[in-house]
Amino acid sequence: MKPTVGLIGLGLMGKPMARNILKAGLPLVVWNRTRARAEELVAEGARVASSARDCAAQAGVLITIVSDPPALESVLWGDDGALAGLRKGSVLVDSSTVAPELARRAAAACAERGAEFLDAPVTGGTWGAEKGELVFMIGGEAKTVDRVRPVLETVGKRFFHLGPHGAGQTIKLAMNLILALQVQALAEALALVTRAGIAGEKLVEVMQSSMARAAVLEVKAPMILKQDYTPSFPLRLMHKDIELAMALAGQLGVNLPAAAAARATYSEVKSATREDVDYAAVARFWEDR
Repeated sequence: MKPTVGLIGLGLMGKPMARNILKAGLPLVVWNRTRARAEELVAEGARVASSARDCAAQAGVLITIVSDPPALESVLWGDDGALAGLRKGSVLVDSSTVAPELARRAAAACAERGAEFLDAPVTGGTWGAEKGELVFMIGGEAKTVDRVRPVLETVGKRFFHLGPHGAGQTIKLAMNLILALQVQALAEALALVTRAGIAGEKLVEVMQSSMARAAVLEVKAPMILKQDYTPSFPLRLMHKDIELAMALAGQLGVNLPAAAAARATYSEVKSATREDVDYAAVARFWEDR
């Protein structure tokens, strides 16, 4: 029998993930704080739960993918939260990006209820979510990974089991820190080149034929050159992830000077931006300077 999958969080990543689960023929129940986001999925075969608790109660495998730590805490521990509805023997897979400590706390709460837990944040952007080609960074028990692999394979293509609970979140924060720094470096370099009177496209052309080439820059360079910051990875979420990485560094006693500089830049752009934009909009820091 195919397991019923629950999915909480129908944002830029969650909704395409839900669609791929449905395409794979798995029974799906969804819940989102804004119910309107679920309506299209109902037409495609999903059921809508009345609450996060109800969603968990119906699911053998429950996936959560929400925006930040407060949102996850609300979904899990809030009124009618998912933890209260978890079935014994079920698995909670959290694909949000949060602090490792919060992942470990969620794992302990699941264990108290006879359920299993994986912290399994993803990378691949909205295009990866739409194609079912997400990459999972997973912390938890290997046997739990094996149990849920058939479900995760409906939305992802690679699965890295990285260690105990919290390991997935630690690697995800480190990965996003690299992405944030790479895009900031590109934005700085483009500012230097254009201020010298050379078209930014010339830099990108050379970059793509050199050791400076990077997949993320191939995606973000056209956005910066066109000043089109339609979000595939919102600036507000990258800023949140930099803050989480800096907090973890503080706990571990690790000095991150480049990350500290990036936090200042991303913070200034975020404070000056009213619309929801991609984190490539960090380039706005240099536009008026």
